[in-house]
Parts: sequence; C-alpha cells; structure tokens
Amino acid sequence: MIDLTRGTAHDVFSYNKNPLDIIFSPKSVALIGATEREGSVGRTILWNLMTNSFGGTIFPINPKRPSVMGIKAYPNVGEVPEKIDLAIIVTPARTVPGIIRECVEAGVKGAIVISAGFKEIGPEGVKLEQEILAEAQRGQMRIIGPNCLGVMNPIGGLNATFASSMARPGSVGFISQSGALLTSILDWSYRENVGFSSFVSIGSMLDVDWGDLIYYLGDDPRTKSIVIYMESIGNARSFLSAARDVAQAKPIIVIKPGRTEAAAQAAASHTGSLTGSDEVLAAAFRRSGVLRVDSIDDLFNMAEVLAKQPRPRGPRLTIVTNAGGPGVLATDSLITNRGKLTELSEKTMTELNEFLPPHWSHNNPVDILGDADADRYAKSIQIAANDENSDGLLVILTPQAMTDPTQTAQELKKLYGRPPQYQYGKPVLASWMGGADIASGESILNQANIPTFAFPDTAARVFQYMWRYQKRLQSLYETPFLPEETEESTQKIGEISQMLADVRATGRTILTEYESKRVLAAYDIPTVETHLAKTADEAIQIAEKLGYPVVLKLNSETITHKTDVGGVRLDLATADEVRHAYNTMEASVSAKYSADDFLGVTVQPMLRLNDGYELIIGSSPDPQFGPVLLFGTGGTLVEVFKDRALGLPPLTTTLARRMMERTKIYTALQGVRGRDPVDLAGLEALLVRFGQLVADQRWIKEIDINPLFASSDHLVALDARVVLYEPEVAEDELPELAIRPYPAQYIKEFTTEEGAQTVIRPIRPEDEPMMVQFHETLSERSVYLRYFRAFQLDQRVEHERLTRICFVDYDRDMALVVTAKNKRTDEDEIIAAGRLTKERGRDEAEFAMLVSDRYQGQGIGTAMLKHLLEIGKQEGVKRVVAYLLSENRGMRAICLKLGFRLEREGELIKAIIDL
Repeated sequence: MIDLTRGTAHDVFSYNKNPLDIIFSPKSVALIGATEREGSVGRTILWNLMTNSFGGTIFPINPKRPSVMGIKAYPNVGEVPEKIDLAIIVTPARTVPGIIRECVEAGVKGAIVISAGFKEIGPEGVKLEQEILAEAQRGQMRIIGPNCLGVMNPIGGLNATFASSMARPGSVGFISQSGALLTSILDWSYRENVGFSSFVSIGSMLDVDWGDLIYYLGDDPRTKSIVIYMESIGNARSFLSAARDVAQAKPIIVIKPGRTEAAAQAAASHTGSLTGSDEVLAAAFRRSGVLRVDSIDDLFNMAEVLAKQPRPRGPRLTIVTNAGGPGVLATDSLITNRGKLTELSEKTMTELNEFLPPHWSHNNPVDILGDADADRYAKSIQIAANDENSDGLLVILTPQAMTDPTQTAQELKKLYGRPPQYQYGKPVLASWMGGADIASGESILNQANIPTFAFPDTAARVFQYMWRYQKRLQSLYETPFLPEETEESTQKIGEISQMLADVRATGRTILTEYESKRVLAAYDIPTVETHLAKTADEAIQIAEKLGYPVVLKLNSETITHKTDVGGVRLDLATADEVRHAYNTMEASVSAKYSADDFLGVTVQPMLRLNDGYELIIGSSPDPQFGPVLLFGTGGTLVEVFKDRALGLPPLTTTLARRMMERTKIYTALQGVRGRDPVDLAGLEALLVRFGQLVADQRWIKEIDINPLFASSDHLVALDARVVLYEPEVAEDELPELAIRPYPAQYIKEFTTEEGAQTVIRPIRPEDEPMMVQFHETLSERSVYLRYFRAFQLDQRVEHERLTRICFVDYDRDMALVVTAKNKRTDEDEIIAAGRLTKERGRDEAEFAMLVSDRYQGQGIGTAMLKHLLEIGKQEGVKRVVAYLLSENRGMRAICLKLGFRLEREGELIKAIIDL
C-alpha cells in the first residue's frame, strides 16, 4: 500500500516508497552462504539475524545442508517458496554475478554483497562488478556493497552484519566506508551511550552510493543527523545533489581522511577509487552545506550539539568562567578556529560591575572568580547572554571550595533548558571540568539538552564548527543563476565558440594571448587594449598610435609561460626601445625553441596602475568534480605564495565573496595602510561572469587570468592563458559541472484560453514568497485532490517546507511554476506549480502538479504537463507516472488527452506514459 502522508526531506511530491526500504526494513531475508562453521561470516550474520528483534522470515541458502542452525535451508534462491525482499551474499566474488542473476529471476529487489575481491584487486574485479551491475539493473535491484560489513537498523531490529553486537537505537544515521572503523565506533558508542537510527557499511559503492543513502536518511523521520566516514566520494554529482538538498533539513557531518598525500594514497588503495584533490573536496563540502570535522570525537559532538541547540547567527562567543586558565584555553581554541570573542557592550559591563567582586576580569572571558556560587553564575550568565553583540555562550565550571556544580547546573537548566531541535535564541554550551564531583551537574545539563564537554577548548571549537555550518547553510539558499543573455551577448559567445572549434580543428590546444583576451571580452571581463604586430615596424606603428609607454608580449601558439623566454617587456618609451625589445624577443625564442614558435608580438598601452593588487582567477578540471574555479594572490610568485581558494561553478555573488574571504589577500583588498578598498562588488560580478564562461565553454580545459589587476577604480585582466581539450576528446567525454546551473532553456511563454500571457519556467529559491501567496489561493478541494488529505495552510507554507520545494537540484527534480501578471497589483504571481522527479538509478520519473482555482479550466495544467513531458524526454526519462485520486476527473482528463494510460493501484489511479 502506498503511504499517502509521509513527509520527506527532499521530495514533497513523491508517493513512491524509497527502493532502499527493502534493504533497511525487509520482511524476509535470504542469507546466501549461510553455514554453521565457527568463526565464519555466514554463521555470524545468521546468528545476528536470529538473535535480534528482526521479526521477518530468514531463509538460509546452502546447497550442501538441509538446515543451518536449526532453520530449514534451500539449495538456491529459486527454491524458496516465499517472496524474498533482501538477499545477503557472503559467497566468493566469482560466484556473485550468477547469484545476483538468480535473485533477479526470483524477484528479489534488494541485496547486500558482503564478499570482497572486486575492483580493489584490479581489472578482473572490475569486470565482475560490471557483470553484477548489469544483472541488477535488469531487475531494478538495489545493491549495497560489495566489500562491506553490512547494514543495521537498530530501531527495526535488523542486524545484517558480521559485527559482534547490535547498535543502540537512536537518532544518528551513520554511514562508513571502512568496516573496521564501523566496529570501532560501535564499541565507542556503548561507552558514550550514542544511539543510531541506521548503521551502514557502504563498501565500494557499486550501486547504492552516498547520494542514495543521504536521500534515504533524509526521508527517515527517525534520523535527526547524518554522520559519515568517507574515504572516496564516488559519484560526486550524486553526493552534492543529495547533500545540498538534505542538509537544509538535517545536519550532515563528515570526517574524511586524505588531507595529506600519503593518507590519500592509502585511502585510494583501500577502496580502489580515485580520491581526488582534498582542496576540491573541501570546496564541494562548503558548497553543499556539509560540515567537515577532523576527529571522530568531533563527528559525534557535532551530531549531538546540532540536534540539541540552535545554530549561532555569528562567530562571537561569550565565555563565563570561575577560573582564568580554562577561559584562556577556550579563547585560544576559538581564535585558532577563526572564531571571535564577544566585545562586551557598555550596558553589559555596567550590569556586571553592579554585583560582581571588584577583581572580576572586566573583559571577555568573564571570570567571575573562584568563590562564585550558583546565584552569581546565574546572574552573570543571564546578563552575558542578553548582550546584543553575543552569538553564543560557553559556561565553564571548575570545582572549587565555594562552587556547587549541581546547584549551578540547576540554575543553568532553569534559564536555558530546551527541548531537542529547539531553533530559537542563542546556543549555550557547558564545560563542567572534573570527575565525580561534577557528574550529577553534568547529568542535569545533558537532560536539559545543554551539551557538556570535559574540556573548554573542545567546547569552543565545537561552537566555531556550529557557526561554520550555519554560514554554509546560508549560501545554499542562492541558486546559481546565469546572467540573462541578450542578442549581442549571444552573438559574441557564439563567435567565441566558433573560434574555439576552429582552433581545435587545426590540432592546436593553446590559445594565443590575443585569442584568450577575445574569450574574456565576450563575457565582459575587462582586458587591456591589445593589438597584434608581426614585424618590428608594425609594432612601432601601433605603439605610436596608442601612445608611449607600451608593453610588448610574445605572441606564440606553443609557448604559454612568456616570462621564461623574456617574452614580456614593460615600459617601452621610444620606437628604438620597441624595436630592440621585438628583435631580442624573436632571437630568444628562436634560440630556445624555434623560429616557427615566434608569431610576432602583442602591443598594449603601459597602464599606470598604482595602489592595486595582482590577483589570479583560473579554472582547471578535477577528475571527480569537473571544472573547479580558483581565486587568489597572483603575479609571478603565485606558486610560491599559494594563497588561493577553490570553488565550483557556476557562482553567485555571495559564493564569489565567500571564495575571496578565504584568502589572505582579501584583508588587503578591503583597504589597508591608507589604500582605498578594491571594488569588491565589481570583483564579485567579474568572478560570477568568469564562472559563467567556464560553465558555457566546455571545450576549455584550463584557463587563468594572471595577473588580474584590482584597485578601487580598476579591474583589468593584464594577461590570460587558455588551454583546450585535445582534438581526440569527444564531447561526451568532457567533464560535467558538479552543480548544474539554472536551466534557462526550459523557460517558455504560454497564452491561456482566456488570453492571459503567462511564463512557464523552472522554480527558483526566491519564489518562496510567491509560493505562500499561491497556496493562499487554493480551495480545500484542490488541496485534497493534490495531497489526498486535508492539509492546513499554515503547514503548507512553513518556511522549512517551502525552501525544500523552491530549492531544487535540477539534475534530479524539474520543478516548474507558471507566472502571470496580477491585474490588480501588476506584479508577477504564481498561478500553477508542478514537478517531475526522477527515480534514482532508473529512467522513470513521477510528476505532480497543482493549479490555482481561479485559473483552472484555461489549459494551464495541460500546457505545464506537456512541457514537463518534453523536458523529461530531453533529460533522458523513458517513463513518467503519477498517482491520482479517482475523483480527480480534471487531472485524469488531462492525462488521457496527453496519451497516458490509467491503471488502478489500491485506492489510487496510476497514470503511466512511455516517452
């Protein structure tokens, strides 16, 4: 039976069950390779299935035994008389493709492959994996593994692993690529009393990957946070798509080794996967709202804190302590992790002075001295927390003669005890330092959902992680929206695309400086006026026309680093200097390379650019994430300084500013030592246009502008280098963008049957206010026909729900709105909304739609569904389905009109069309 009411983190339209439900909540399990041999994986898993509260049927598969551990055994899956939901396979690798084939023929929809010996052993293992995947896809079977520990559902009682014990039930969804680490964390969790909603060893991700599991746990109402140990990312686009979606509703916290080259190589050899650049991965985590931590302790600290406390609105922490040393330790940790101490306001200082002893610290940390009792703590904490400059509070207590840890905890509980998931106010953290003396106080705080830490430096670091996470989430609300194309810009970009095709047709992969600057100019990135000269006399004529002084640069189709051959000559003030520079450059190139490598020079005016900075902007491909953007300190010493930040295209101005903020040069760009600040708004816009260039021109392999001169009144590309993909590279081999830009190609105009002009277009995050107004126009009947139940307006327009609807990953969901001018206000309003959601791992999609009551019967629903089907076809969807109430005659009529066939499925009508 289809669940008509489930609320999901990522997909508010879908009524299909998640295909992974069959793995996490099966009603019947076949264990292929079950045995009674002591110490074997087959015996351990069977024992774990039998001895936990899993209520389903277990079928041991062993062709040599009539029963295993007292349970009737079967020679193969095909002989089992009942339907099997989940197959667990522990037989040797070479047998697995055939077993998967048998499972598919028996209608099994889920499998966990425990066996090792696949891609981690080389080409032979890769071939086995490809055979397994081909068989599984034939039967729409989902597979976790191979080379994994298995899966636990502690709440449902399923232990399909060979771990020695079952995890405690709780609210953390844990996914690990390392089985050994999984068992270590299992042991740790008993000691720390941490519980799990799911406990998954993902293995080498032949089929089910990070994205699938993040979506699944995002939908799971019992999972409050998702914690990941990652060695390789696998399908980067799948991970980013799921993480960006689910991170808005549930924290995703990752620990990934491989920051050093040695660790990265170890992880790669372990998983048999590319690990990719750690810097690029960090940029991807930032872009997707994922929080990365450095220790297993912090992994679960953050899962706890984000589940209990509101997120800070800024980086400023107020510390209240009864001892100076711990306050200093907390301060060091905070500042080291880029946090800030709150600057106490005059009002706060005055209020604290009124009752604290004269020798209190008169600063932050607020040291209220060793004789502080519970009352002094309570007053100080309340005043400090109310300071408008403060974004969060850390309370430190050391057990001293006059201190009562239990009573102080009671006071803190009265002030700031909160229910879990409370998202208002400022976060409050505590560090009750000591042993037995503080245990009861620590227990009181934990029960009040005030997280406690044994050491204050840990608490300060956790606060800064909270702020980093909050800042990251804020950037998710902007979708990369490329500037609207004009006829002129379209023509310029078309000319550049043709130029690149012509260059590749000659077999050349490196653009000259002149060609490179043409590329930049097409995207309105300012460049120096540049002219080509093929002789010294030509160079002199151009110089005299431009006016002295000038710059000469080598023009070559083969030499990209001009300074290596003396290919840049500055400040040439006379014709003789120009001639000498030209001849010297020609001689140097001929001596070091050949005369054919010298194609003349470019002549440019010598700009008097003072009080500015040399920057670099560039892009190069990453094997997993595709094109990656770079921003940082430029000039000839760029490799020496290595002051840079990475990002993924396309950008918004907010994302561009965040890239800039992560560099050291950014402090100088804001203005230092009497210099005016650089035009930061202009620099942001330039970065956005550069990101668009990279997104548009997929034949460009590498591009950098170095230097880009930036000052308060100038932003100009002084030099550029562009490298194209080799001629033998086919278009379908070009790397995809990790994050898809706004699909402007799907914007379409439509005239209703009553003559109203409308626009059908993909949804944007900024549509949320209009979506609220749209829901206000809907009748109870329209709502019932769409959601199959009564659904109150205040619930439909909740901010969290609408952000998930308006903020979509266009690779997975194509959500459309229809907008029209409101005749009364002359402002745009949404009059219809619809969505096409792809099924992961399948070429099928589900649609749902809703039209405002006053616009029903005007052909809008038909036009939108027709457009969704056209989009589906272009996106590679082969089949589209929808679920309708039988009384929804209007929607049934539209479906029949467009060629759907209707089938009854339980209480619903299922509409199906093959594209």
